Amino acid sequence: NMSGAFSGCSSLKRITIPDSVTNISGAFSGCESLESITIPNQITNLGYSTFRNCSNLKNIELPDSLTFIGESAFENCTSLTSLTMPNTLTEVGPSVFNSCSNLSNVTLSENLEGLSGWMFVNCTSLSTLVIPDSVKSIGYLTFSGCTNLNN
Repeated sequence: NMSGAFSGCSSLKRITIPDSVTNISGAFSGCESLESITIPNQITNLGYSTFRNCSNLKNIELPDSLTFIGESAFENCTSLTSLTMPNTLTEVGPSVFNSCSNLSNVTLSENLEGLSGWMFVNCTSLSTLVIPDSVKSIGYLTFSGCTNLNN
């Protein structure tokens, strides 16, 4: 578990997480210089605020072991442009991509059970999104402020 381990390390640019870690929660919140990260295949849980305010995080590959992404995990990651969820992912918390203003390409898990509240708030670059048949609910203000979302 890496709960809050590197929170606020504003000069941290790159990191490789050891294979022994299975849960990351808030570990990199406020790491404004973080550009890239390697997440091992054993990670099943990206908890609350894991990459919140990592404004220079450009891309991230989520492992096939991932089943849960917690609240605000990528909130305010303004350099993130693209993200593909593995099909093992079934649940995401609220505000996961809140204010990711350059996020334009998201591929959702084909097993995602719902779109949480505030999930894509102010994702102004998001213009299209394919919602899989597995989604049974769409939360409160999920797409609020998505001014370029066409369909």
